[in-house]
This record gives sequence, C-alpha cells and structure tokens, in this order.
Amino acid sequence: MTRHTYPEAAAILRIEESWLRRHIKQLPHTKLGRTVRFTDADLDRIDELFHHEPTSGPLARAVAAPASTAPHPLAQLRPLPPRGAPVRIA
Repeated sequence: MTRHTYPEAAAILRIEESWLRRHIKQLPHTKLGRTVRFTDADLDRIDELFHHEPTSGPLARAVAAPASTAPHPLAQLRPLPPRGAPVRIA
C-alpha cells in the first residue's frame, strides 16, 4: 500500500497542495501524530467526492437519461403529527 505526502497527493490529483491542507478535515486520509498520508484509495475517494460532470456545453453528455415514470419510493411517506396531537392509527 503506497502512502503519499501532501506534495505527492497534490501532484497526483493535479491540484494545489494548499487546497489539500485547507480541506483536510473533509478528506479521507491517514494520520499518525502530525504526519498526514494519503493512500491510493484515499485519492480515488477524494476524486469521487469532488468530481463534477458538465451538464451543458461541448463536454456535456449528448444524451440525458430518460426520467422514470415510476413514483418516487418515498412518495407514500407523510409528516408526523405535531407533538401532543392525538395519534390516529390507520
């Protein structure tokens, strides 16, 4: 398992090292004392978390997926009654 330092991880992700340091609390990483290391799996996860596909323009996907006509799986849920209100069981 390869462990990368801040400069190595930044080079692999093609981002600024300072960005990694600023966002370290939200990023997967391994820490031993003050030493921060990133595994290849951590770098893959960071890429997944912050990767965005364009929705318009020349780089957008040509065909959008058709919208499903099935009802949303949570459509039958209803909000709870206010506290103290009598509970009706249907």
